[in-house]
Amino acid sequence: MRRHPPTQHPPLHVLTTTRPSGDRGGPLRARRRRQVRRRRVALGLFILLLAAAILLGLLATKARSPLVARAPAHGRDAPALAPHVAPKPPSWSPHSAPADEQVALRFRHRLRGGLLFDVSSGAVLWQAHPTRALPIASLTKMMTALVVMAHSRPTDRVLITWQATHFGGSGVGLLPLGKRVPELTLLYGLLLPSGNDAAIALAQHVAGSQQHFIAVMNAHAQAMGLRCSHFTTASGLLDQGNYSCANDLAVLAHAVLTQPLLHKIVASRSAILPFPIKGGKLFLYNNNPLLIERFPGADGVKTGYTNASGPCLVAAARRGKTWLGVVLLNSYNTIDQAERLLDAGFAKLRTR
Repeated sequence: MRRHPPTQHPPLHVLTTTRPSGDRGGPLRARRRRQVRRRRVALGLFILLLAAAILLGLLATKARSPLVARAPAHGRDAPALAPHVAPKPPSWSPHSAPADEQVALRFRHRLRGGLLFDVSSGAVLWQAHPTRALPIASLTKMMTALVVMAHSRPTDRVLITWQATHFGGSGVGLLPLGKRVPELTLLYGLLLPSGNDAAIALAQHVAGSQQHFIAVMNAHAQAMGLRCSHFTTASGLLDQGNYSCANDLAVLAHAVLTQPLLHKIVASRSAILPFPIKGGKLFLYNNNPLLIERFPGADGVKTGYTNASGPCLVAAARRGKTWLGVVLLNSYNTIDQAERLLDAGFAKLRTR
């Protein structure tokens, strides 16, 4: 009888301690570590994004405030807007003149808004819809000039940007891209030929952007007690949302005429100014019809025209101690109506 050899079994320690090469314990632990790392990275990214969103919200809130200090984006020498810069409400405001000083004048072609007033006292001698809010075109530039004077210096040098050289409507037209020009020259360019390019350059210089400058314009309007004015542009080229009324424009005219430098500018028929172009000089001419026609005593202020506003004029003239101003909105004939109103006003007050 044949005997079979006994069955061979592996040692006990091999069965209990040795793992086959396909064991999954190590890769499982590695996978779990990778998952933990991914979760930590995702959490970190979420926290960073949340912090960035909060920071952007804070910056946007500051940008919407017109009186927050902010450095202009163009040049180190451009002045920053300081907090609480809006002017105090003026004591001067239009009010009815005594009956014996009022002018009775009717026009064949009516205008949509108008005022004849005493620049010194604010007494209103004649009016037509004085609180009707209407488009005002480049009469806007009176407020632009006042804001510029309140937040900068005429000796500043203003950087000419791409936006200032790509403008619509009237302009100086010779602004050199990338160069700095005297602010005083741009103020003349703003108020004499009604330069929309000058308005853009000045707004960017003073406030860093046109949008922030417009916010400051509206803050000034509120502080000055202007009840029917709102601005959406520094130049007046766009009419949508940009409007005022005869009463408010009289307040702006008074502010311009009693600011010595601005009064000098708006009373000028022409000006020759230093400028970085061939020849080194810029020749500018006022488009105010009373100054062009040499109306006696004429000394300002501003013209305006768009399709929506029609012909507009804010004018002033002084004879002796009598100083009168006139506002005409959507006028059929600005020069005829302005001259007739001013002559009637001077006759009524018997120039003294």
